[in-house]
Amino acid sequence: MTQSLSTHWLELAGARGARILAIVLIAIVLTRVFKALTSRLVKLSKGPGRVALIREQQTRTMAGVLYSIGAIVIVAVAALMVLPELGFDVTPFAAAAAVGSLAFGFGAQSLVKDMINGFFIVFEDQYVVGDIIQVNGEIGRVEYLTLRRTVLRNATGAIVTIPNSLVGQIANMSRDWSQVFVDVTVPSDELVGRALATLEKMSGDFRESPDWSAALVDGPRVLGVESLSLDGTVLRLQARTALNRKDDVARELRRRIKLAFEESRIPLRHTHQVQLNGEMPQAVQQ
Repeated sequence: MTQSLSTHWLELAGARGARILAIVLIAIVLTRVFKALTSRLVKLSKGPGRVALIREQQTRTMAGVLYSIGAIVIVAVAALMVLPELGFDVTPFAAAAAVGSLAFGFGAQSLVKDMINGFFIVFEDQYVVGDIIQVNGEIGRVEYLTLRRTVLRNATGAIVTIPNSLVGQIANMSRDWSQVFVDVTVPSDELVGRALATLEKMSGDFRESPDWSAALVDGPRVLGVESLSLDGTVLRLQARTALNRKDDVARELRRRIKLAFEESRIPLRHTHQVQLNGEMPQAVQQ
């Protein structure tokens, strides 16, 4: 019986082997052609500048998705064409695949949601690798981005992984320019006009500084009195900077403000003096 079964399979292979081989070869060729086309799309998107880099990142992600889907479809169709040639009835396989797809769909709802949301994140250019973003209460640099997850490195150096299905409102801090506000508190009895004039002079010198002009997009500008409080008068400066340079500019602004106020003898904090007259309470004397 074993010999007759082997003979049956050999005859089957000899009769339909050419057709099966042709199906397999066509599937391999189609897969490689599809891979070459998606790779070509990525190469065409390359170019100098940030816009080209963003376009390349988008195209690379889209190409990966298209290739994965296309390869799965090609392999599935080829398998369904080969099975009848081997004497199998594909109807049970098709039914099992339908049931399996339904079960997988119910069991992988979060995964599907991750991938759909990740697709729109890339397609709508919400952020790319290298951007500084704020999402779900975390602020960090995008280290890695896939259709399933976004990986950030926050200010403490920790790696934060966020499933794309949980990505809601996003603040992208790496587009076009950054902005920083610096508040200065001067004592209430200090002449505000003198403090504002000192800040204006310092801001003008900062704008003309060759070491910092490349980091500035606009300003720094003295906006004026921001608020009044018991601690003193709060003055505010604004500066728009190149991407990811706002912290450097803010530190340099604070340094220059301190030096300018020291030179003009303007205190940055108010010293409260308390004077007690009369006899101290018995509890305090003890």
